[in-house]
Formats: sequence, C-alpha cells, structure tokens
Amino acid sequence: MTKAVIVFSMGGPAGSSDVYPFLYRLFQDKAIMRIPAPFRQILARVLARRRTPEAQKIYALMGGGSPILAQTQAQANALARALGASYHCFVGMSYSAPFIEEAVCAALKENPDELIMLPLYPQYSTTTTASGFAAIEKEIKKQKSTVRVKQICSYQTNDGFIEALCEAARPVITEAETYGAPCILFSAHGLPVHIVKAGDPYPQQCAQTAQASCQKLACEGTLCFQSRVGPLPWIKPATDDEIRCAAQAKRPIVVIPIAFVSEHAETLVELEQTYRVMAKAEGCPFFGVAPTVQTHPRFIEGLVQLVRTC
Repeated sequence: MTKAVIVFSMGGPAGSSDVYPFLYRLFQDKAIMRIPAPFRQILARVLARRRTPEAQKIYALMGGGSPILAQTQAQANALARALGASYHCFVGMSYSAPFIEEAVCAALKENPDELIMLPLYPQYSTTTTASGFAAIEKEIKKQKSTVRVKQICSYQTNDGFIEALCEAARPVITEAETYGAPCILFSAHGLPVHIVKAGDPYPQQCAQTAQASCQKLACEGTLCFQSRVGPLPWIKPATDDEIRCAAQAKRPIVVIPIAFVSEHAETLVELEQTYRVMAKAEGCPFFGVAPTVQTHPRFIEGLVQLVRTC
C-alpha cells in the first residue's frame, strides 16, 4: 500500500519581490480575514501594500527571504527516510510556492491508496491547520480523486515534539542560570480575541504544550503570545510585555518558541533581534532564544508515530 503525506505550512517569501504576493494571499484567505469575498480582496490589497515595505525590511535582516521552504523540505526528507519506501512526502505551502495545490497534484499522480494531511503546526487553529485542510480537500475534489484521506489535526503534547523542544531549550536555560533564576517564556504566535471567542482551540493547546514542557524541564514558565498587529484586541499576555517586566526586574530571560517548528521572521527577527534589543535596553543581564525543533531526531520520530497511527 502506497501512502502520500502532504507536509504543509504557511510558507514565506523567497525574496523581496515575493513579499507583496505572499501578504496578499495571506490577507485574502477567508480563514484569516473573515469578511465577505469582494471586501476581503479589496482590503487584502490595501493591507498588503501598506505592510510590504516594513516586511521587506524584516526579510532583509534574514538575508532577503524566509528560510522556511528549505527547512520544511529538510523535515519532509527526514520524515520520508524514516517512514520508508511505502510513504511519499510532498511539501505544500499556503501562501508561497510550492503551493498546497501543487503538492496535492504531485501526490495524486503517484496513485496513492491513502493521503495523509500533516500540518507543521503543532497546535490546531482555524487560521492555519483548518485553512490548509480546506485547500487540500478542495484540490482533491477538483481532481475528482477518490483517494482515502486522513488528517493529523494537532500534536501539542506529542512525546517526540515535547522532547525535541526541551532538548533544544536546555542549553539556553543552563547558560541563563549562570546569571540568576531565569524567567522562562513559552512564546506562541498570537490570535485576535474574536477568533478565540468563536471557538478556536489554539490558546488552550498552546497551554498544554507549555505545561508538558514545564514538566519535562522541571521548571516554571509563562505562556505568552507575540506578533500582534492592528487595532483589534489580541490574546494575552503579550510576549513583549512579559519580556519588559522580567528585564526591568534584572532577571535572565529564556524564550522558547512553541508554535513554530522551523525558523520564521517571528523567531529570527522579532524574538532574536527586536525583543533582544528591547530586553537589553531595559537592563536584562541575559536574553536567550531556544532554536526551533526543525529536523531534531526526536521531532521526526514523533511525526513518524503520528503518520503511522493516524
């Protein structure tokens, strides 16, 4: 039996000229912008134009583009090797090439007996996981395929994921402890409050990841949320507020990204650069950011378990 695995994520611009198209696709996604289609597309153009110059500056600090495609492909390759010859892995992105639709078409050409949807979002959200599922299902229907489909919805406390997360964080925590008792922050991308009130389980699942990590690390920590934009209220506490408070108390700080499994602008620029500068300006004696799990062997083992048992 041949099985196809669609490994999908948000994606990211490969270069400066890709920033506007990436942002436009992001904002015109009805899972992100929950207004009727004609108005959503108009607003998406306005927001993308407005935010492109600043986003281009952010990606310039990362060498011009996002590393997510290379890291996602490495994850898919590692997963394919671990799963064996009966599984074929295909990478698809929601807002940049290679698109989810392309991945589905490539997978269906292999005539698989089963197609498994694997989000690279450990915690489920209607804005990310559900949006990717919908794109995959739409393309399968478009291709008139009758392939059996399975979903891996979330893995916020999967043993492999948690162990990889904690192993990546331990060296940073050990270094921080030489400066005093560290403030450990489990940071996740935020969501507008209205999306959570509509029933999105993402904050609760982030809390489960943070709790499992605290147990594994035998530490106390605070869950917080980063990357808020716009005038709408976002879920709290905010990562930058927690960093500022700990820095003013002269505590060493360790930030552990728990909702990203590869490096993004949110980790390489927002956490590593913007928040680091802010923490140092407030008197923080040590500021460390744990790396994302990427192709950590335990993370890949966790994904293998999820795929084989779904």
